[in-house]
Amino acid sequence: MLLTSHPRRLLRDRLLPAVRTPSARRTATQRAAEHYRARSTAVLRISVGALYCWFGVLKLFPAGSPAEEIAAAAMKELTGGQLPTTVSMPLLGTAETLIGLALVTGLLLRPALMLFFGHMTGVFVTLALLPGQMWHHGMPTLEGQYVLKNLVLVAACLAVASDELTR
Repeated sequence: MLLTSHPRRLLRDRLLPAVRTPSARRTATQRAAEHYRARSTAVLRISVGALYCWFGVLKLFPAGSPAEEIAAAAMKELTGGQLPTTVSMPLLGTAETLIGLALVTGLLLRPALMLFFGHMTGVFVTLALLPGQMWHHGMPTLEGQYVLKNLVLVAACLAVASDELTR
């Protein structure tokens, strides 16, 4: 029965017995994918952390961030104008930098993720708080697109958070 159902396979197995093992049949691409999969969450965490550090540090310098104007307007709306820009921008920059450092290092990751998701809530609220700056005829403006691109960061940090919570 084996001879009639898979004659080629049987001959190959006789001539090259090492090929029968699943690990020997894996391609270099499969091995690379398995290698990456084991580290993919760390890659996401460190990548988002590096971006957060960069964007946070830019906010620490006046006129250093391309998002400074929209961030200042959002902070003004969120705080009811009670927090001056000279305080809110360094505060926001410091928070973003600390979130980024925690993501890069993995230290204090859970509090940093909580702060991250709180920060993202504030970021996405600006879509409703500043509609004139975020939308034009139902389409996102450049500033609106800048906010919406954070969906990718949220998705990445959801993966990081789920990995962290299942440890």
